[in-house]
Amino acid sequence: MKETENQNQSQQNNGGGEPNQEVLMELVHRMLGDMGAAVSGSLVVLGDRIGIYRALAKAGPSTEVELAAASGLDARYLREWLSNQAASGYVSYDPSSGRFHLSPEQVAVFADPDSPVSMIGGYYALASTYHDEPMIAAAFQSGDGVAWQDHHDCLFCGTEKFFRPGYAANLTASWIPSLDGVREKLESGGARVADVGCGYGASTIIMAQAFPDTEFVGFDIHAASLEHARSHADGLPNLRFEEATAKEFPSADGFDLVTIFDALHDMGDPVGACAHIRESLRPGGTLMLVEPMAGDALEENLNPVGRLYYGFSTMVCTPGSRSQEVGAALGAQAGEARLRAVAEEAGLSQFRRAAETPFNLILEARA
Repeated sequence: MKETENQNQSQQNNGGGEPNQEVLMELVHRMLGDMGAAVSGSLVVLGDRIGIYRALAKAGPSTEVELAAASGLDARYLREWLSNQAASGYVSYDPSSGRFHLSPEQVAVFADPDSPVSMIGGYYALASTYHDEPMIAAAFQSGDGVAWQDHHDCLFCGTEKFFRPGYAANLTASWIPSLDGVREKLESGGARVADVGCGYGASTIIMAQAFPDTEFVGFDIHAASLEHARSHADGLPNLRFEEATAKEFPSADGFDLVTIFDALHDMGDPVGACAHIRESLRPGGTLMLVEPMAGDALEENLNPVGRLYYGFSTMVCTPGSRSQEVGAALGAQAGEARLRAVAEEAGLSQFRRAAETPFNLILEARA
């Protein structure tokens, strides 16, 4: 309440008076926290890339010298890294013993890639936004877009690492079961599924493993991502990946389910994509949209989740859409009402929220 009152008081200055010193210092301290988080993000990527988190989780409470012996890394560098991580709350420190360790909660977030709350991938994706800032600055000035494939490679691997644990935890356990009659179709055999905008193929592979009697095809526009997907498909006989756009993927035999995971808002022509999907669905077929959690009004999204998604929307999603035909630029915080409007304009009249998580909306649409 006090912070809100201070913000209101500051806003009343209309930018023309002297700053409220209390509000000013609150902003300065907030920025210091954000700067600390920003620089620590590079250390998170470093810690994952060279295995420090995993080494510490395995070794247990350790000094930097003990961790150096266990990991083969330099003790002096480890001391600085561990100190930053302890100051961040990412690693625990015991002053009485001078040892660092990971709590079970910290292991779940930083050292277990299969944990549903693994957050490491987000930091790789964040790294790409710093690499790509000059391209986005040019786009701000020209109004042009920046295509997905033009971003730094950290975006591609980071997106997969960030979303895969959530997909693994929810996709077959709750999201597909929340759709009307879909799980039964996939279990009965003979069904066909298209995963549009599949990227590295994490979602497609998870579904193909869970429903071995259903045929899955992953479509994407990024050839390098499809190469990665194929290399990780584990020889699944019911799965293949093809390069195609959301408006032109082949659909002669029709699909019982079409999925789009966190990608519709990136598309230049989401209405056109949904119209093509409608035409590709077999009778009684379903479109499942997984989109970032968002309210329908800006003020509903002024929170930590909205802050994260608006950031990526500025640096990745909106430029990506603007690089394609139509350039609708829904943005990563489009919200359910706007997504419903897109689906209905494309002729998908049956639309509902089937499930949700703190990070995702799971939407079901039918012709």
